[in-house]
Amino acid sequence: MITIKEATTKKDLKAFVRFPFKLYKDSKYWVPPIIKQELETFNKEKNPIFKDAEARFFLAYKNEEIVGRISAIINWLEVDKQGIKKMRFGWFDFIDDLEVSQALLKTVEDIGKENQLEFVEGPVGFSNLDKVGVMTEGFEHLSTMITWYNHAYYIKHYETYGFKIEKEYSESEFPFKNVKPEFFKKAQELIKRRYKIKALKFTKTDEVMPYADRMFDLFNESYSSLSSFVEITDIQKEYFKKKFISFVNPEYIKFVVDENDKLIGFAVVMPGFAKALQKANGKLFPMGFSHILKAKKHSKDVIFYLIGIHPDYQNKGVHAVIFNEYYETFKEKGIQTCYRTPELEDNVAIKQIWKHFDPKVYARRKTLRKELL
Repeated sequence: MITIKEATTKKDLKAFVRFPFKLYKDSKYWVPPIIKQELETFNKEKNPIFKDAEARFFLAYKNEEIVGRISAIINWLEVDKQGIKKMRFGWFDFIDDLEVSQALLKTVEDIGKENQLEFVEGPVGFSNLDKVGVMTEGFEHLSTMITWYNHAYYIKHYETYGFKIEKEYSESEFPFKNVKPEFFKKAQELIKRRYKIKALKFTKTDEVMPYADRMFDLFNESYSSLSSFVEITDIQKEYFKKKFISFVNPEYIKFVVDENDKLIGFAVVMPGFAKALQKANGKLFPMGFSHILKAKKHSKDVIFYLIGIHPDYQNKGVHAVIFNEYYETFKEKGIQTCYRTPELEDNVAIKQIWKHFDPKVYARRKTLRKELL
């Protein structure tokens, strides 16, 4: 018999966070989160997303042993301002037992119905800066700190419960040697002169901070047309600055401004932390922090996390300016492999940006949907 229990105490939430450590203990490809950071994400006092969203966390028990988990999320900005009556769920992990997964999904479904929502979609987080999608290909590749890894049996459980594909994503990689500067070197000089724009270089995190709020504003503008978009509010900006920017080498943050110092393009690249996080195994101390710091300084892998161009400058070659800046930085640091985070399969514009680098898809993932009416 499966028992579903809501995780409300600190002890329960810690068990919620730790469950995947057991589920994937023998996996070479799963990348553990930092336990402290995961708990802070779920802390209603620390994460400002809870001013506009609510989440409940559930554990599945079988014979008094935890065998699954799920978070049930409602983003009220999405529901009330955008009119999208979506019940979200994420952090969904379970043993290969249909009774377990279906009990957890039914719990989410019931909450959606109680709130008169129209459909359930997942796995997703609170917003576009959270992890997304269940993996359907690429299980033999090392995951990243910004994606969920899962066993191959997961998708069968969604389909059995009546979920249908909602969105499809792909993740790709290319060796840095594929980057040929002739594709953007001359073009970026012409674009700078034509539009009177320039790239900003940073060597210290403190130099980035005065532009960080403007970056999130531009993120909202440049991503607003995507079907999965939920805006980042002012109060969330402070939280994300602390959560993400400290993890990024300042040299890996590129901004492009116009003649009036208005931000019109940005990109954020993260060092490859996957192997360091595996060594840390969820803990910053005693050695986890040193593994992460070493990766931040010396990793030869990088992950293109975010890239955004102001709508007025899209299709005008601004990305060539950004790529030229990264080319010089990566060449100096000896970067070997570039990875891209999950990108919507129907995002034709982003595919055009990367086409000259001959990227290879190494993983695919999906979100799935089920009607509640």
